[in-house]
Amino acid sequence: MKDFRLLNLALALFVMLAVGWLLYIGRPIILPLVMALITVYVMVSASNLLHRQPLLRVLPAPVLRFSLLSVFAIIVLALAFLTAATIREIASQATVYEANIDTILEGIATRFELDRQEIWEELRTVTIDAFDLRAVFLGALGGFSSVGATVFLVVLYAAFLMSERDAFDSKIKAAFDTEEQSEKVLEFIKAINSRISDYLAVKTLINLVLAAFSFVVLWAHGTDFALFWAVLIGLLNYIPYIGSYFGVFFPVALSVAQFGSLYVTLSLTGFLVLAQVIVGNVLEPRLVGRQVNLSPIVVLVALSVWTALWGIPGAILAVPMTSVLAIILGSFKETRFLAVLLAEKVDAEDQATATET
Repeated sequence: MKDFRLLNLALALFVMLAVGWLLYIGRPIILPLVMALITVYVMVSASNLLHRQPLLRVLPAPVLRFSLLSVFAIIVLALAFLTAATIREIASQATVYEANIDTILEGIATRFELDRQEIWEELRTVTIDAFDLRAVFLGALGGFSSVGATVFLVVLYAAFLMSERDAFDSKIKAAFDTEEQSEKVLEFIKAINSRISDYLAVKTLINLVLAAFSFVVLWAHGTDFALFWAVLIGLLNYIPYIGSYFGVFFPVALSVAQFGSLYVTLSLTGFLVLAQVIVGNVLEPRLVGRQVNLSPIVVLVALSVWTALWGIPGAILAVPMTSVLAIILGSFKETRFLAVLLAEKVDAEDQATATET
């Protein structure tokens, strides 16, 4: 039995490498389709929830789903326009920010008498003279504005997938010889649907709380583009562990150039990090932990792998895609031990299965 398990492990690794290579080279086609599938999962779950409300029961389910899809498309396009407008504003004020940075460095030089030394001239050459704030922010945020380019494909795919959803069950039943096989496939798909939709629903709620708290902090400090930075922090919080902290970097870096005050920057950093700590150590373990049973080291490895394959979208999709992989592996007796290795907590059924084998 151990030999078969090693063989299954070797075959699984080979298949994973082959699939990874296909995912990498097929990114322009596969990524919008995967995003559309996840969008459909969320839209269907949200429409089912809304359809149970008294005032919305009169609306047909397809109408409610396509209405939610339209709202989703409008929100994403609005975020794309907000990003583009923010980048233009940063570019227009770049000279002011660079002047403030120059003033800060001049104050440091005067305090430590660096202006009398030749090293200060060399320091200016590699910092102020070489530092193009406009180019840095445009390069760093340019990737976020390009996300809007895939919105059309995602919405188009999602619309067609939702239009064919009602006939999907009958297709599955017709595709298999026995009712038992078709029911097993439908249960399998239902488990994936539930795992993804529940995780994204809870994660979205947490991100909204984090974005709201961050906006209050940014607005109270008078930070430029507070709404945009708050939205960015909330979106990047979909990336496990490091995403929201990466989002905090941008407004903190801008605050140095905007205010030219170390105290204001430290205060802003402290309150933003406090929000991350509260959300990351209090809310997420209690809410997200119930939806995703993945080991922390598995999440980190998955984050690295999916980011290498698909960039920022891959980092955002790392947890749901790995959860789908865990469900697939756990659905077959031969590969269930791999699903157990991916899990953070092992239930009694998995322990019994491992003991038998």
